[in-house]
Amino acid sequence: MAQLTTIGQLPLNQPPVHHYTAYRPRPFKREEREKVTILYGGLTWKHERLVQGAMHNMKYNAEPLPNIARDDLDAGKELIDVGACCPTIFTTGSLVNFLKKEVAASSKEEVANKYVFLTAGACGPCRFGQYHESYSMALDGLGLRDFRMFLLAQDELDQGPSGGGGLEINLPLSLGLIWGILFGDLLTDLEYMTRPYEVNPGQTDKVLQASVEYLYGVFRERPDHGAKYGTLAWHLLTNYFTRALREVRKMWDAIEVDRVRVKAKVKITGEFWLQTHEGEGNYNIKRWLEQEDSEVVAPPVAVWLHYLLHPTIRKLEHRHSTSKHPRIEEALLHALERIYRWTYNRFRNALAGLPNELPDQEELRELAEPFYHFELRGGEGHMLIGKALHAYHHKKAHMICELSPYSCMPNTMSIGSMANVIGKYPDLLYAPIEVKGDSEVHALSRCQMILTEAKRRAQDQFDEVLKKTGLSAEKIRKYEERHPEVRRATYKVPHRGYSGTAANYVIHLAEDRGLARA
Repeated sequence: MAQLTTIGQLPLNQPPVHHYTAYRPRPFKREEREKVTILYGGLTWKHERLVQGAMHNMKYNAEPLPNIARDDLDAGKELIDVGACCPTIFTTGSLVNFLKKEVAASSKEEVANKYVFLTAGACGPCRFGQYHESYSMALDGLGLRDFRMFLLAQDELDQGPSGGGGLEINLPLSLGLIWGILFGDLLTDLEYMTRPYEVNPGQTDKVLQASVEYLYGVFRERPDHGAKYGTLAWHLLTNYFTRALREVRKMWDAIEVDRVRVKAKVKITGEFWLQTHEGEGNYNIKRWLEQEDSEVVAPPVAVWLHYLLHPTIRKLEHRHSTSKHPRIEEALLHALERIYRWTYNRFRNALAGLPNELPDQEELRELAEPFYHFELRGGEGHMLIGKALHAYHHKKAHMICELSPYSCMPNTMSIGSMANVIGKYPDLLYAPIEVKGDSEVHALSRCQMILTEAKRRAQDQFDEVLKKTGLSAEKIRKYEERHPEVRRATYKVPHRGYSGTAANYVIHLAEDRGLARA
């Protein structure tokens, strides 16, 4: 029987109690900057390469984590809560597998000193705000408690208790990162609207790769205009970036496309990481849809950045802010919103207006409000409903494919609300796909059921337009031989009230270029 000292004390042979302490990284110091590499991830390879250019421009060593692979799911499940949503498991596993390889090649101490991991933070009901807790749990499991991970929130960067200073959040860095993300969105739009129609298979991917590398150099060689308002004015007014985009447009001029191919247009929505990701984390669903004779409308990160302005605007509108000058701040935020959209459109215009416009956040809110209140924040919130109805009313897609992680609360709420939407708009084609990471056959077969009807509608639209204009595929081909410019990837086909590219192309040739009268 264990010997007791006095009443209320532990047995003499009881081991000491080690209470749980929250993860607190060592500071990342300014003097370490040249020998430490900043790891990051979570976006597409295009976005990450352009962000890397902006980081290299600021003299940081920066490296994106490898793209998500199926093995990352298994690695994540070994070290964190298996009930976590699959984006959490995948991204944790990606970090784990990278660190395992580095430790095998050197040592735990060397890895802890050589790398820091920069990840995003958030709040609200979405578990995105708890990703870093899973990362710290995984680091404990690997015996890498000394590895440094820093949380980049929407308004600050936690670099440790003493501030650190290894990563300086200033205007040149912030604008470089935002501009890199916007450029990644623009290239993604070009990619997905071109590849399904390319005449020479693989040409789009080659031009895309060349474009990304060219723009990486543009960001890496970005001129220095100071740390404050001079750099802001330069980024907004310079032709440095628009000139670079016009060079990119010339690269895409070389791609020949055949827009008479009838494709179902599928808009991707859903949880932020899953809808953005391109790879095994969402079953490569975008490439799979293209293989199934579809044109994908990929979601731009720019819409999320735009959305981030609006919760603050709402607080100021309802006078729920603690600001001393709410009306002035509200006016400034509305001005910032206009500048943001103007900048994005300026970049779009440098690419012949080909990338898609950003949807109006107020319109998304109004469309969603009867079904999902905009104050129910978390994840994409009301935007999932608003985006689906926006595509439906404006005829921007034949169907909506919403990608939701297993057990994701915000997306579960939106899917429930969509049942009401479908009740009111029964002809809206909607495919909610629950992604677990290892149930590919089930998820893709469910999508294929809805896609079959979307393909039929795309063909019906095309046949309707041919009948309406009196054209035939043969007559269109002969016209294209005389006017080869219409077969360039950079030739803009205006939206003429149809969801499909082929239908809009035919009616454009007939009514805008006079083919029916020729």
